[in-house]
Amino acid sequence: MKHHIENKIYHVEILPPKQDSEKLESDLENFATKFNRVMESGYCACITDNAMGNLAFQGTEMITELGLEVKPEQVMIHLNTFHTKENLDEILNTCKERGIKYLLVVSGDGSDRLPKLAPGDIGATGVESVTSVELLKYIGKEYPGDFVLGVAFNPYEPEEHEFEKMERKMAAGATFIITQPVIERNPIVDKLIAKYPTVPLIVEAWMSKKLSLLSEAVGYEIPEDTPYDPIANLKTLHKNYPKCGVYLALLGFKSQYDLIKDTWK
Repeated sequence: MKHHIENKIYHVEILPPKQDSEKLESDLENFATKFNRVMESGYCACITDNAMGNLAFQGTEMITELGLEVKPEQVMIHLNTFHTKENLDEILNTCKERGIKYLLVVSGDGSDRLPKLAPGDIGATGVESVTSVELLKYIGKEYPGDFVLGVAFNPYEPEEHEFEKMERKMAAGATFIITQPVIERNPIVDKLIAKYPTVPLIVEAWMSKKLSLLSEAVGYEIPEDTPYDPIANLKTLHKNYPKCGVYLALLGFKSQYDLIKDTWK
């Protein structure tokens, strides 16, 4: 992951189509176009896992069914705890077979439509439910050396609780961190960098002007009429966090993609 930061490789979020899409063929074509464009640009495609609890196709499904070429340094799969054990292992085995080594392991957003791993499914003891910590331990035990494991950090959660969780995530095998969206600068993220100075950190840049979605991500309300320029914020993040990578959430491929090539200097 340090290679990504040193070589100014953006992490570009791509959402797979929802399973109930009414325009599936168009969505599949769109996904393939975005994925291939990210590959051609030399960036890293970061494929979400049922984002916001919406039932969607898996990244590994999309890559396999669409015959997309995987460049090992340029693909990251998000993986959460809302899977059956069979599906979990299917995803991990496909990643291994296709040369996908980067995984962002998160607890995830659930819904009534999604199954949830039970502790007994993955040999976890002493816990009532599976979180990213138990999932990290399972992957490390069952797939030793196959993956580079990352975790999320939310600077908008209670600070002491979030740092305690991060200690457990690091102990469970995490080797890089991606934050929730950061606007210009965040003092809790600064503390995280000070605490883990050698761990690659990637700050999330919110590229959408839909502030209602940003409100959901950060956990507090941001009025829709709040002035917000995603490109200006991206440039500010580079200035404030020059030694960090950047994850581009909800990047506009038509309106913004061509603008980002000159923002990381």
